[in-house]
Amino acid sequence: MDLFLIRHGESSNNALEDGSLRVADPELTEKGQTQAECVASHLKEGLHLYPGERESGRPPLDKLYCSAMVRAMHTAQYIGRALDLEPEVWVDIHEIGGIYLDHGGERGTVGYPGLTRGEVAARFPETLASAEVGEDGWWNKDIETWYQGQGRAIGVAGDLVTRAGEQARIGLVSHGGFMNLFLMALGNQLPGNGIYYEHDNTAITRIALEPQHLVIFEYINRTEHLPKELQVPRRLPVV
Repeated sequence: MDLFLIRHGESSNNALEDGSLRVADPELTEKGQTQAECVASHLKEGLHLYPGERESGRPPLDKLYCSAMVRAMHTAQYIGRALDLEPEVWVDIHEIGGIYLDHGGERGTVGYPGLTRGEVAARFPETLASAEVGEDGWWNKDIETWYQGQGRAIGVAGDLVTRAGEQARIGLVSHGGFMNLFLMALGNQLPGNGIYYEHDNTAITRIALEPQHLVIFEYINRTEHLPKELQVPRRLPVV
């Protein structure tokens, strides 16, 4: 199996300088939508593949999964339309913490439901909602702890490793924090000890899952599909 992790485009929360203005389930910004269009075109042209693979006649992706968060479903919508694929919601690849806001004071941290099944159908009609997305949403609980997020990442990694023998190209549209934990789970590096695999908005990471539990990290955090003005400025090393 060839696995392609794709982070969502820039969300309204990503663009904030004042974290107190965050919302529970943010939308893509205009910049984020343009990034999503760029990564969709890149994938359609097969530029996430090696040159010889583009000539095989196979589709760029065989299956496309996304988290149930708005920014991931919206990004997947662009990709699905470009590749003529129906994105499928995989709730367990959502961002660490779930749908919540820290209101402070007596209210503290409050969980929110996320989109309901009907809202997903109305906003993203090409997307296949999984059974976990109900008419009362899909979250509806308190904030997920960091350790619970690690356990979820281990579970997703285990699910995919059991499918390693599939001759398939799988895309996962997910989130920076979850993708970091997922890579550590695949590499048996949890709880992490200071490691963080950074992923920029719409960055692509490629992993080969082979039988006998062989995991090959082929490339990480590639964003050459984005023009310079849509890329995140790289931090200079401290000297």
